[in-house]
Amino acid sequence: MTKLSIAICSYNRCNRLKKLIGLLREQTCPIPFDILIVNNNSSDKTIEILQQLSTEPGAHLRFVTETKQGISHARNRAIEECLDSEYMFVMDDDELPSPGLLEAAYYSLNTNNLDCVGGKVNVIIENSSRPKWLTDDLLGFLAETNYGERPFSIKDDSTPIWTANIAYKTNIFRKNPHLRFDIRYNREGKAVGGGEDVLMFNEWLKRGYQLAYNPHMSVDHYVDSWRLKQIYFYKLHFTSGIKQGLFELQSYDTNILGIPPFLFKQAFLHLFKTLSMYVTSHPSRVRQGMNAAHALGLMKGAYIKHSKLKTHHE
Repeated sequence: MTKLSIAICSYNRCNRLKKLIGLLREQTCPIPFDILIVNNNSSDKTIEILQQLSTEPGAHLRFVTETKQGISHARNRAIEECLDSEYMFVMDDDELPSPGLLEAAYYSLNTNNLDCVGGKVNVIIENSSRPKWLTDDLLGFLAETNYGERPFSIKDDSTPIWTANIAYKTNIFRKNPHLRFDIRYNREGKAVGGGEDVLMFNEWLKRGYQLAYNPHMSVDHYVDSWRLKQIYFYKLHFTSGIKQGLFELQSYDTNILGIPPFLFKQAFLHLFKTLSMYVTSHPSRVRQGMNAAHALGLMKGAYIKHSKLKTHHE
C-alpha cells in the first residue's frame, strides 16, 4: 500500500508532543499516512506521553528509541524505519505544521516528478521579545527558510532546504544504503553544531536528484530561549569551523602544529574587524563575530587533525 510517513526525532520535548501530533493528525493527504517519533534517549516523560497518544484516534502513531545519542543517529534510524513507505516527510519536534502541509508535499513529489522538496520555516520567538541584535540575516541560523511565494526547482546551493521541513521519495534511500546522515557531524542533546543536513542536501545536488522549494509547505519553528543569545551563534560557528578543519580542510606542507599560516592571518583580521564593529556598535557586529568564531574553529580543527595524525604515526 502506498503511504507517507511523517518522521520526527525527539529529545526531551514531551511538553510539545501532544499539540504537534494533534495538528499532524488534522492534516489531510490523498494517501494514508502515519507518524513516527524517534525518541533519542529522552529523560523526561516522552515515552509515557507517546504511549498515551498512540491510543488516541487519528493517524497511527508509532515510536522507537534510538539509543545512539545524537541527531545524525536519530535521523538515520528514521530513514530505516520509513523505508517501507513511498514518501517520508521530516520535521522537528519544536515545530508545528500549517494546514495543507502534507498535501503540498505529496503533490510536489507525486505530480512534479521530484525526488525531494522543502518548504518554509517560520521562526517564532515565544515568551520573550526579539533581541535588537538578532537581525533578519541571522534568522537563517535558527533554521528560518523563506524564498518567496512561488515554487521553483533547486539547481545549486544558493537556496538550501533543511530537515526542519522536507519530504523525500524513500526509494532513493532504498537504492542507496550508504546515503545517510554523516555521523561525523553528529550533534547530541542541546549541544550546538551539526551540519549533517547541509552535507545531505549537497549530496543530493551532486547526484543530480530533482529538488524543489514549495512555499505551500510551511511550519512554525518555536525557538528555545537559550538560542536567543549571541554566545549561541558564536558557538555554532566555532563548532562548524572545527568540523570543517577536521574533515574538509586540506593539508598544507607549510604549517604550524598543522595550522596553515594563512589561517592565523584570517583569524586575526576577523577578530580585529569584530572588535572594531563592537566598539562602534555596528549593526552587523554579531555576524562578523560569527566569522571570527568560525576562523578560530578552523584553526582548532586543523590542530586536532594534526594531533591525531601525529599520535597515529607514533
